[in-house]
Amino acid sequence: MSTATLTSLLDYLYGTLTPNNMRWVGEQLIEYANREESEQLRPYTMEEIDDMLDEAETAFEAGDYLTNDQVFHHQKERVAV
Repeated sequence: MSTATLTSLLDYLYGTLTPNNMRWVGEQLIEYANREESEQLRPYTMEEIDDMLDEAETAFEAGDYLTNDQVFHHQKERVAV
C-alpha cells in the first residue's frame, strides 16, 4: 500500500473514530502484527480460488444452495439476537 493511501486512510480514521475506537484499532493492529506468520491472513492462491469455485459449482448443480429469501431470513435472525 502506498504512503499516500495510508496517509489518506489515517486522515479518514482520525476524522471518524473516537479516541477510544482509535485506541482499539491500534491495539488490534499491534496484536495482529505480533501473531505468528501461520496465524495471519494471507491472500488465496489462484489454485485455491479455482478449487473453491469448483466446489461451489458442484454444490449448486446438486441443489445445495440457499434462495434469496432464505438468506434474508437467516440474516434477520442473526441481527435480532
